[in-house]
Amino acid sequence: MNRFSGRVAIVTGGGSGIGRAVCVRLAEEGARVAVLDVSLAGADETVAHIRRAQAVAAAQYCDVSDPASVAAAVSWTVRELGAPSVLCNAAGIQRYEHSEKLRYEDWSRIIAVNLTGTFLMTQETLPLLRETRGCVVNIASLAGIMGLPYDAAYCASKGGVVMLTRALAKEFAHRGVRINAVAPGGVDTPMAHIPFPADASPEVLQFIPRTPVGFSQPAEIAAVVAFLASDEASKITGAVVPIDGGATA
Repeated sequence: MNRFSGRVAIVTGGGSGIGRAVCVRLAEEGARVAVLDVSLAGADETVAHIRRAQAVAAAQYCDVSDPASVAAAVSWTVRELGAPSVLCNAAGIQRYEHSEKLRYEDWSRIIAVNLTGTFLMTQETLPLLRETRGCVVNIASLAGIMGLPYDAAYCASKGGVVMLTRALAKEFAHRGVRINAVAPGGVDTPMAHIPFPADASPEVLQFIPRTPVGFSQPAEIAAVVAFLASDEASKITGAVVPIDGGATA
């Protein structure tokens, strides 16, 4: 497929995990991809992978929680690749902890990256997306739809992403910009291996959902992102698509 030929995509968190898979998938389908990440080494690895396949990508440092860094990265994208028609907000961090022990600094950083970063990137990109009649696909989470123990900050941040997606979709439905989200369950990325507290209660951990299909692969999430970003989904906006093996059914 060549659904993104001639188009520019911005992907945050593109240096690893779901973000990297989204970069690769969109580039395979013809997009020129701006790979943004706080780890420039990771972003460079993604770009190298894409270029080996004779596709177009470029890497740039971006701290999505910093308005100045966001503005600089979006301006750089326009100069280097052109005006974007796709934004995928995949940057995210997580930490499991007893809620009564969670440090303010950890709470604040999770909210800043996962929720505020999604808003800042979208806010900065929206004027360009209106011109290109483009779209946003946010990476939410099963944790934004149902509560998970030891995960209050992450759940709050991803629940915020879910409602941000829906609110902006209504605001921009008649202004030419579609805004959707995917909500993965367990995905085989480094984040999936973050440990629970050593003294986590077995009785509490039983509330972590298990599905018979097991973990998704990042490429499976990227395939749904690519569909939502494509013209085939031209009538879909405000959707939050679970990819969780039925855990939230």
